[in-house]
Amino acid sequence: MSETADESGDAEVIPITRVRASRRHLPGAPGEPFPEAPGEPVSEDGPVFGADSPFSGRPAGEEDDDHRLAELLAFLRRRVTGEYEVDEFGFDPELTDRVLLELIRPLYRHWFRTETVGMGNVPGDSGALIVANHSGTLPLDGLMLQVALYDDHPDRRALRLLGADLVYRLPVLGHLSRKTGHTLACREDADRLLRKGELVGVFPEGFKGVGKPFSDRYRLQRFGRGGFVASAIRAGVPIVPCAIVGAEEIYPKIGDLRFLARALGLPYLPVTPLFPWFGLLGLVPLPSKWMIGFGEPIRTDELDPADADDPMLVFNLTDQVREAVQQQLDELRLRRGHAFPPFF
Repeated sequence: MSETADESGDAEVIPITRVRASRRHLPGAPGEPFPEAPGEPVSEDGPVFGADSPFSGRPAGEEDDDHRLAELLAFLRRRVTGEYEVDEFGFDPELTDRVLLELIRPLYRHWFRTETVGMGNVPGDSGALIVANHSGTLPLDGLMLQVALYDDHPDRRALRLLGADLVYRLPVLGHLSRKTGHTLACREDADRLLRKGELVGVFPEGFKGVGKPFSDRYRLQRFGRGGFVASAIRAGVPIVPCAIVGAEEIYPKIGDLRFLARALGLPYLPVTPLFPWFGLLGLVPLPSKWMIGFGEPIRTDELDPADADDPMLVFNLTDQVREAVQQQLDELRLRRGHAFPPFF
Protein backbone atom coordinates (compact mmCIF):
# COMPACT_ATOMS: atom_id res chain seq x y z
CA MET A 1 0.00 0.00 0.00
CA SER A 2 1.36 3.45 -0.82
CA GLU A 3 1.87 5.90 1.96
CA THR A 4 0.25 9.30 2.03
CA ALA A 5 2.17 12.17 0.53
CA ASP A 6 2.76 13.64 3.98
CA GLU A 7 4.17 10.39 5.44
CA SER A 8 6.44 9.59 2.51
CA GLY A 9 8.25 12.89 2.70
CA ASP A 10 7.52 13.78 -0.91
CA ALA A 11 5.06 16.53 -0.08
CA GLU A 12 6.35 20.08 -0.16
CA VAL A 13 6.12 21.81 3.21
CA ILE A 14 5.19 25.49 2.97
CA PRO A 15 6.01 27.29 6.23
CA ILE A 16 3.92 30.30 7.20
CA THR A 17 5.57 32.76 9.55
CA ARG A 18 3.51 34.49 12.16
CA VAL A 19 4.11 36.72 15.14
CA ARG A 20 4.65 34.82 18.39
CA ALA A 21 1.43 34.45 20.35
CA SER A 22 2.87 35.95 23.52
CA ARG A 23 3.21 39.32 21.76
CA ARG A 24 -0.35 39.46 20.53
CA HIS A 25 -3.21 40.91 22.59
CA LEU A 26 -6.92 40.86 22.25
CA PRO A 27 -8.51 44.23 21.60
CA GLY A 28 -9.75 45.78 24.78
CA ALA A 29 -7.85 43.32 27.00
CA PRO A 30 -4.39 44.79 27.55
CA GLY A 31 -1.82 42.29 28.70
CA GLU A 32 -4.00 39.26 27.84
CA PRO A 33 -2.20 36.75 25.52
CA PHE A 34 -3.95 35.75 22.28
CA PRO A 35 -5.31 32.16 22.70
CA GLU A 36 -3.84 29.40 20.53
CA ALA A 37 -6.12 27.59 18.09
CA PRO A 38 -7.11 24.17 19.46
CA GLY A 39 -5.05 21.32 18.03
CA GLU A 40 -2.69 23.70 16.17
CA PRO A 41 0.94 22.46 16.15
CA VAL A 42 3.17 25.10 17.69
CA SER A 43 6.93 25.15 17.41
CA GLU A 44 9.28 27.46 19.20
CA ASP A 45 8.55 30.14 16.61
CA GLY A 46 4.86 29.37 16.24
CA PRO A 47 2.97 26.84 14.10
CA VAL A 48 4.19 25.64 10.71
CA PHE A 49 1.60 24.47 8.22
CA GLY A 50 2.35 21.40 6.06
CA ALA A 51 1.05 20.29 2.69
CA ASP A 52 -2.07 18.78 4.24
CA SER A 53 -3.06 22.09 5.81
CA PRO A 54 -5.96 24.06 4.33
CA PHE A 55 -3.45 26.93 4.01
CA SER A 56 -1.04 24.95 1.83
CA GLY A 57 -2.89 25.83 -1.36
CA ARG A 58 -3.43 22.19 -2.49
CA PRO A 59 -5.97 19.64 -1.23
CA ALA A 60 -4.45 16.56 0.44
CA GLY A 61 -6.23 14.31 -2.08
CA GLU A 62 -4.33 15.88 -4.96
CA GLU A 63 -1.04 15.31 -3.14
CA ASP A 64 -1.96 11.63 -2.70
CA ASP A 65 -2.86 11.28 -6.37
CA ASP A 66 0.44 12.84 -7.43
CA HIS A 67 2.35 10.49 -5.15
CA ARG A 68 0.56 7.41 -6.49
CA LEU A 69 1.16 8.55 -10.07
CA ALA A 70 4.86 9.04 -9.34
CA GLU A 71 5.06 5.54 -7.84
CA LEU A 72 3.31 4.04 -10.87
CA LEU A 73 5.64 5.79 -13.31
CA ALA A 74 8.68 4.67 -11.31
CA PHE A 75 7.36 1.08 -11.32
CA LEU A 76 6.82 1.14 -15.09
CA ARG A 77 10.28 2.58 -15.65
CA ARG A 78 11.87 -0.24 -13.63
CA ARG A 79 9.93 -2.85 -15.62
CA VAL A 80 10.99 -1.34 -18.96
CA THR A 81 14.65 -0.89 -18.03
CA GLY A 82 14.92 -4.23 -16.23
CA GLU A 83 15.91 -2.63 -12.90
CA TYR A 84 14.16 -5.18 -10.71
CA GLU A 85 15.24 -8.29 -8.83
CA VAL A 86 14.40 -11.90 -9.64
CA ASP A 87 15.80 -14.83 -7.67
CA GLU A 88 17.18 -18.12 -9.01
CA PHE A 89 13.65 -19.60 -9.20
CA GLY A 90 12.23 -16.67 -11.17
CA PHE A 91 10.43 -15.07 -8.20
CA ASP A 92 9.67 -11.38 -8.79
CA PRO A 93 8.63 -9.87 -5.41
CA GLU A 94 7.70 -6.42 -6.72
CA LEU A 95 5.52 -7.71 -9.56
CA THR A 96 3.87 -10.18 -7.18
CA ASP A 97 2.92 -7.55 -4.61
CA ARG A 98 2.12 -4.61 -6.89
CA VAL A 99 0.23 -6.48 -9.63
CA LEU A 100 -0.56 -10.17 -9.20
CA LEU A 101 -1.57 -10.17 -5.53
CA GLU A 102 -3.29 -6.82 -5.95
CA LEU A 103 -5.60 -8.39 -8.53
CA ILE A 104 -6.79 -11.15 -6.19
CA ARG A 105 -6.92 -9.17 -2.94
CA PRO A 106 -10.56 -8.12 -3.57
CA LEU A 107 -11.49 -11.83 -3.69
CA TYR A 108 -9.67 -12.45 -0.43
CA ARG A 109 -11.02 -9.42 1.44
CA HIS A 110 -14.49 -8.78 0.07
CA TRP A 111 -15.77 -11.77 -1.90
CA PHE A 112 -14.62 -14.58 0.42
CA ARG A 113 -14.31 -12.34 3.54
CA THR A 114 -11.37 -14.46 4.66
CA GLU A 115 -10.40 -14.75 8.32
CA THR A 116 -7.15 -16.25 9.61
CA VAL A 117 -6.60 -18.16 12.83
CA GLY A 118 -3.30 -19.10 14.50
CA MET A 119 -1.07 -16.89 12.38
CA GLY A 120 1.36 -16.74 15.30
CA ASN A 121 2.23 -20.40 14.63
CA VAL A 122 3.96 -19.38 11.39
CA PRO A 123 7.63 -18.38 11.95
CA GLY A 124 8.52 -14.82 11.11
CA ASP A 125 12.11 -15.04 9.93
CA SER A 126 13.00 -18.69 9.39
CA GLY A 127 12.12 -21.54 7.08
CA ALA A 128 8.99 -23.62 7.57
CA LEU A 129 6.81 -26.00 5.59
CA ILE A 130 3.09 -25.13 5.37
CA VAL A 131 1.05 -28.30 4.69
CA ALA A 132 -2.57 -27.61 3.70
CA ASN A 133 -5.64 -29.37 2.39
CA HIS A 134 -6.48 -28.87 -1.28
CA SER A 135 -9.98 -28.32 -2.68
CA GLY A 136 -12.21 -26.14 -4.80
CA THR A 137 -12.14 -27.66 -8.32
CA LEU A 138 -9.93 -24.73 -9.39
CA PRO A 139 -6.93 -24.16 -7.07
CA LEU A 140 -7.87 -20.74 -5.73
CA ASP A 141 -7.02 -21.94 -2.23
CA GLY A 142 -3.30 -21.69 -2.99
CA LEU A 143 -3.65 -18.07 -4.08
CA MET A 144 -5.75 -17.13 -1.04
CA LEU A 145 -3.19 -18.80 1.23
CA GLN A 146 -0.49 -16.73 -0.42
CA VAL A 147 -2.40 -13.49 0.20
CA ALA A 148 -3.08 -14.47 3.81
CA LEU A 149 0.57 -15.00 4.67
CA TYR A 150 1.75 -11.88 2.88
CA ASP A 151 -0.96 -9.46 4.01
CA ASP A 152 -1.95 -10.77 7.46
CA HIS A 153 1.33 -12.11 8.84
CA PRO A 154 3.16 -9.41 10.85
CA ASP A 155 6.36 -10.12 8.90
CA ARG A 156 4.59 -10.29 5.49
CA ARG A 157 5.88 -13.74 4.56
CA ALA A 158 6.13 -14.67 0.90
CA LEU A 159 4.83 -18.19 0.33
CA ARG A 160 6.73 -20.39 -2.15
CA LEU A 161 4.19 -22.94 -3.34
CA LEU A 162 5.23 -26.27 -4.84
CA GLY A 163 3.15 -26.99 -7.96
CA ALA A 164 2.45 -30.01 -10.17
CA ASP A 165 4.12 -30.63 -13.53
CA LEU A 166 0.93 -29.71 -15.39
CA VAL A 167 1.13 -26.11 -14.18
CA TYR A 168 4.56 -25.57 -15.73
CA ARG A 169 3.65 -27.20 -19.03
CA LEU A 170 1.15 -24.41 -19.68
CA PRO A 171 3.00 -21.44 -21.24
CA VAL A 172 1.26 -18.46 -19.62
CA LEU A 173 0.31 -20.07 -16.31
CA GLY A 174 3.75 -21.61 -15.85
CA HIS A 175 5.48 -18.26 -16.38
CA LEU A 176 3.16 -16.44 -13.96
CA SER A 177 3.63 -19.17 -11.38
CA ARG A 178 7.39 -18.71 -11.48
CA LYS A 179 6.99 -14.94 -11.19
CA THR A 180 4.85 -15.28 -8.06
CA GLY A 181 7.38 -17.53 -6.33
CA HIS A 182 5.95 -20.97 -7.13
CA THR A 183 8.18 -23.78 -8.30
CA LEU A 184 8.05 -27.42 -9.29
CA ALA A 185 7.12 -29.89 -6.56
CA CYS A 186 10.40 -31.78 -6.51
CA ARG A 187 12.87 -32.69 -3.78
CA GLU A 188 15.71 -30.48 -5.02
CA ASP A 189 13.69 -27.25 -5.20
CA ALA A 190 11.95 -27.90 -1.87
CA ASP A 191 15.24 -28.60 -0.10
CA ARG A 192 16.94 -25.48 -1.46
CA LEU A 193 14.06 -23.17 -0.55
CA LEU A 194 13.74 -24.52 2.99
CA ARG A 195 17.47 -24.28 3.63
CA LYS A 196 17.37 -20.66 2.48
CA GLY A 197 14.85 -19.89 5.21
CA GLU A 198 11.87 -19.56 2.87
CA LEU A 199 8.25 -20.33 3.72
CA VAL A 200 7.28 -23.26 1.49
CA GLY A 201 3.70 -24.42 0.89
CA VAL A 202 2.58 -27.84 -0.27
CA PHE A 203 -0.77 -29.55 -0.95
CA PRO A 204 -0.07 -33.29 -0.53
CA GLU A 205 -3.50 -34.33 -1.83
CA GLY A 206 -2.68 -32.94 -5.28
CA PHE A 207 -5.33 -33.23 -7.99
CA LYS A 208 -7.20 -35.86 -5.96
CA GLY A 209 -7.94 -33.21 -3.38
CA VAL A 210 -8.74 -30.23 -5.57
CA GLY A 211 -10.87 -32.33 -7.95
CA LYS A 212 -12.84 -34.46 -5.51
CA PRO A 213 -16.66 -34.42 -5.69
CA PHE A 214 -18.70 -32.14 -3.48
CA SER A 215 -20.05 -35.15 -1.58
CA ASP A 216 -16.51 -35.75 -0.23
CA ARG A 217 -15.95 -32.17 0.91
CA TYR A 218 -13.63 -31.63 3.86
CA ARG A 219 -12.51 -35.26 3.83
CA LEU A 220 -8.78 -35.43 3.27
CA GLN A 221 -7.53 -37.63 0.48
CA ARG A 222 -4.33 -39.65 0.59
CA PHE A 223 -1.19 -37.62 1.37
CA GLY A 224 1.17 -39.46 -0.96
CA ARG A 225 4.51 -40.92 0.07
CA GLY A 226 5.56 -38.12 2.43
CA GLY A 227 8.24 -36.50 0.32
CA PHE A 228 7.42 -33.13 1.88
CA VAL A 229 8.13 -34.53 5.35
CA ALA A 230 11.53 -35.82 4.21
CA SER A 231 12.42 -32.35 2.90
CA ALA A 232 11.47 -30.75 6.22
CA ILE A 233 13.59 -33.28 8.13
CA ARG A 234 16.63 -32.67 5.92
CA ALA A 235 16.30 -28.90 6.38
CA GLY A 236 15.44 -29.14 10.09
CA VAL A 237 12.43 -26.82 9.76
CA PRO A 238 9.01 -27.06 11.45
CA ILE A 239 5.94 -28.39 9.66
CA VAL A 240 2.89 -26.13 10.13
CA PRO A 241 -0.47 -27.89 9.53
CA CYS A 242 -2.90 -25.61 7.71
CA ALA A 243 -6.65 -25.97 7.21
CA ILE A 244 -8.58 -24.01 4.57
CA VAL A 245 -12.35 -23.91 4.97
CA GLY A 246 -14.51 -22.29 2.29
CA ALA A 247 -12.90 -23.45 -0.94
CA GLU A 248 -15.09 -26.55 -1.13
CA GLU A 249 -18.18 -24.44 -1.83
CA ILE A 250 -16.91 -22.10 -4.56
CA TYR A 251 -17.35 -24.64 -7.40
CA PRO A 252 -19.38 -27.60 -6.09
CA LYS A 253 -18.30 -30.48 -8.32
CA ILE A 254 -21.30 -32.69 -9.13
CA GLY A 255 -19.94 -34.40 -12.23
CA ASP A 256 -16.90 -34.97 -14.43
CA LEU A 257 -16.56 -34.90 -18.23
CA ARG A 258 -13.86 -37.56 -18.22
CA PHE A 259 -13.73 -38.27 -21.95
CA LEU A 260 -13.26 -34.59 -22.80
CA ALA A 261 -10.76 -34.19 -19.95
CA ARG A 262 -8.58 -37.02 -21.34
CA ALA A 263 -8.74 -35.50 -24.81
CA LEU A 264 -7.50 -32.16 -23.43
CA GLY A 265 -4.84 -33.75 -21.23
CA LEU A 266 -6.49 -32.57 -18.01
CA PRO A 267 -6.89 -34.57 -14.79
CA TYR A 268 -10.63 -33.80 -14.80
CA LEU A 269 -13.19 -31.45 -16.35
CA PRO A 270 -15.75 -30.56 -13.71
CA VAL A 271 -19.48 -30.15 -13.94
CA THR A 272 -20.89 -27.74 -11.36
CA PRO A 273 -24.37 -26.25 -10.83
CA LEU A 274 -23.27 -23.28 -13.00
CA PHE A 275 -20.65 -24.74 -15.36
CA PRO A 276 -20.80 -25.43 -18.28
CA TRP A 277 -24.48 -24.43 -18.40
CA PHE A 278 -23.84 -20.69 -17.97
CA GLY A 279 -20.62 -20.53 -19.99
CA LEU A 280 -17.95 -18.16 -18.69
CA LEU A 281 -20.38 -16.89 -16.06
CA GLY A 282 -20.18 -20.35 -14.51
CA LEU A 283 -16.49 -19.69 -13.73
CA VAL A 284 -17.39 -17.00 -11.20
CA PRO A 285 -16.77 -18.57 -7.77
CA LEU A 286 -19.62 -18.63 -5.30
CA PRO A 287 -19.07 -16.17 -2.40
CA SER A 288 -18.53 -18.67 0.39
CA LYS A 289 -17.14 -17.60 3.75
CA TRP A 290 -13.46 -18.62 4.16
CA MET A 291 -11.35 -19.35 7.21
CA ILE A 292 -7.66 -20.28 7.13
CA GLY A 293 -6.15 -21.79 10.28
CA PHE A 294 -2.52 -22.54 11.16
CA GLY A 295 -1.92 -25.23 13.76
CA GLU A 296 0.83 -25.92 16.25
CA PRO A 297 4.14 -26.48 14.43
CA ILE A 298 5.51 -30.04 14.35
CA ARG A 299 9.24 -29.85 15.01
CA THR A 300 11.80 -31.75 12.98
CA ASP A 301 15.02 -30.13 14.23
CA GLU A 302 15.36 -32.80 16.91
CA LEU A 303 15.70 -35.45 14.20
CA ASP A 304 18.87 -36.31 12.32
CA PRO A 305 18.87 -35.38 8.61
CA ALA A 306 19.59 -39.03 7.87
CA ASP A 307 16.17 -39.89 9.33
CA ALA A 308 14.67 -38.55 6.10
CA ASP A 309 15.66 -41.90 4.54
CA ASP A 310 13.74 -43.92 7.15
CA PRO A 311 10.44 -44.79 5.39
CA MET A 312 8.65 -45.83 8.60
CA LEU A 313 9.53 -42.59 10.43
CA VAL A 314 8.51 -40.51 7.42
CA PHE A 315 5.22 -42.40 7.09
CA ASN A 316 4.37 -41.93 10.78
CA LEU A 317 5.16 -38.20 10.66
CA THR A 318 3.12 -37.81 7.47
CA ASP A 319 0.17 -39.48 9.15
CA GLN A 320 0.56 -37.18 12.16
CA VAL A 321 0.45 -34.10 9.91
CA ARG A 322 -2.61 -35.43 8.07
CA GLU A 323 -4.49 -36.01 11.33
CA ALA A 324 -3.61 -32.51 12.50
CA VAL A 325 -4.96 -30.94 9.31
CA GLN A 326 -8.16 -33.02 9.43
CA GLN A 327 -8.78 -32.05 13.06
CA GLN A 328 -8.33 -28.38 12.19
CA LEU A 329 -10.72 -28.70 9.28
CA ASP A 330 -13.44 -30.14 11.52
CA GLU A 331 -12.94 -27.42 14.13
CA LEU A 332 -12.85 -24.52 11.67
CA ARG A 333 -15.89 -25.79 9.82
CA LEU A 334 -17.91 -25.75 13.04
CA ARG A 335 -16.55 -22.34 13.95
CA ARG A 336 -17.45 -20.86 10.58
CA GLY A 337 -21.00 -22.17 10.50
CA HIS A 338 -22.98 -21.66 7.30
CA ALA A 339 -20.92 -21.29 4.11
CA PHE A 340 -23.01 -18.30 2.93
CA PRO A 341 -23.99 -16.41 6.10
CA PRO A 342 -24.78 -13.02 4.49
CA PHE A 343 -27.07 -14.59 1.90
CA PHE A 344 -29.04 -17.31 3.73
